[in-house]
Amino acid sequence: MRELLQGPGVENPPASSGPYLQRQAQRESNARSYPRRIPFAFKKAEGVYLTSVEGKQYIDCLAGAGALPLGHNHPVAIQAIQTVIRGKFPLLTLDLPTPLKDRFVDELFACLPAEFARNARIQFCSPAGTDAVEAALKLVKTATARRGILSFQGAYHGMSHGSLSLTGNLAAKVVPNLMPEVQFLPYPYELRCPFGLGGEVGYRTGLHYIENLLKDPEGGVPSPAGIILEVVQGEGGVIPAPDEWLRGLRRITQEQQIPLIVDEIQTGFGRTGKLFAFEHSGIVPDVLLLSKAIGGGLPLAVVVYRESLDRWQPGAHAGTFRGNQLAMATGLATLRHILEHRLWEHAQVMGERLLTHLHQIRSSWIGEVRGRGLMLGVEIVDPTGEPDYRGIAPHAGAMARRIQAECLERGVIVEVGGRDGSVVRFLPPLIVTDSQIDTIAEVFHDAVHAATRITSTAPDSRIALPTAAL
Repeated sequence: MRELLQGPGVENPPASSGPYLQRQAQRESNARSYPRRIPFAFKKAEGVYLTSVEGKQYIDCLAGAGALPLGHNHPVAIQAIQTVIRGKFPLLTLDLPTPLKDRFVDELFACLPAEFARNARIQFCSPAGTDAVEAALKLVKTATARRGILSFQGAYHGMSHGSLSLTGNLAAKVVPNLMPEVQFLPYPYELRCPFGLGGEVGYRTGLHYIENLLKDPEGGVPSPAGIILEVVQGEGGVIPAPDEWLRGLRRITQEQQIPLIVDEIQTGFGRTGKLFAFEHSGIVPDVLLLSKAIGGGLPLAVVVYRESLDRWQPGAHAGTFRGNQLAMATGLATLRHILEHRLWEHAQVMGERLLTHLHQIRSSWIGEVRGRGLMLGVEIVDPTGEPDYRGIAPHAGAMARRIQAECLERGVIVEVGGRDGSVVRFLPPLIVTDSQIDTIAEVFHDAVHAATRITSTAPDSRIALPTAAL
């Protein structure tokens, strides 16, 4: 216990993560999740690396679920924190203005498409992304005087009451009496097309279904207050929406005068190879949700929306910590660094490098490699299971978790998601280097073959890497 009170600067850190995990299990909620799959305590973090209390270094391909675009303890974030503290800036101002907040909003609006920014409004929320979702729901319901919301199968929008209602995962929705009048629409998922078609015909069929549903006077679904989606589904399995499908959905929502809410909580600020994921398709949303990376590693969440939707009365949405000035400082510094170094372009190049490596891994347990930029996923399937009528093997969640464990053993932290937790996900910081990408790929290659017990007589599919990367 004395070591715990001394903090991370102790001269003799504990020899094992075990005591920390044991005390956590005794004192923390049963809802804790990450330590069950990543059973380590960490004492140090820098760049893309985390160091455990045992002194083992890991490449972090989780990066705070995307909240650390510049990795751990980046100098620009540290300097921003020190500037605020040394200058005795206010740390919490509710929604009162400050020069720092003003600069933050200026920089954020300058990043948005001019068409959007010109008549945009911003709402600062409580610091979790799920509160931005809640605020957006209240916003569009107030503006349209409608009640229903349309979401998508496979979606993840948070764990609070309203946002959980919009989330596709049924296991998380055991809470009774969630928000009513939420309808779920088919999301384009190439490997497992909800219409059993795949390809262009699959997503065009999906668009036709949505348009018909909204136009059909006997369709049973009243005109909704809004439609919410992720351009790349994250927790749902790293599933990117086709650009043409997204443009079609934008056309439908405009024709039907339905506000389109784009959730960029995990994709925003360069993650997918563009500053915002919706830019790949050229659309402009009515409502944009931002959190995670926007705070540069500290908690912050905002909703940016068209002025025409601003029908709220004073105090209609509030939150004590919406004035988190320290997060605005780190967020501003992070955003400026991303812009100065065009890190979205770096993310695109590094993502293509990792994608190339992943495609070269030959294993019947790999069903699909997909994603955009540095938001990639590998869906693990069971080649011995009964395939569907298109010949697609079933999910293999247990194997994905074995592969995750093998990656951890070799010093790379990855997460799993998607149906049955069958997708191994890669979300490294945007500053990751080519040699680090090569190491990640090599580790994953070895983890796949170790977990699936590939025999030594099987053809060697090892990726050829520069010596320096090994």
